[in-house]
Amino acid sequence: MSPTFELFHLISDPPSAQARLYVVDNALEDRVRFRNLTYPEVQADFHARGGHTTPALWDGHTLHQGAQAVVARLQAAVNLGRDG
Repeated sequence: MSPTFELFHLISDPPSAQARLYVVDNALEDRVRFRNLTYPEVQADFHARGGHTTPALWDGHTLHQGAQAVVARLQAAVNLGRDG
């Protein structure tokens, strides 16, 4: 089974909206868990992974930070036939 990505985001953050839109437009909702940073437990996970910029995508090994990095990582997953 392919790994599930975690997308750390803020609702009012335009770069986060860009990342969420990429997920929806590419039908990746089954692969990406949205993690809203308004919740303390989500903030704790974000900081534990070294997070400081939104959006950020955890792929199980690396935290990709910033909309460009997030979209690039998701695009790689799409291009690899969703094999991650």
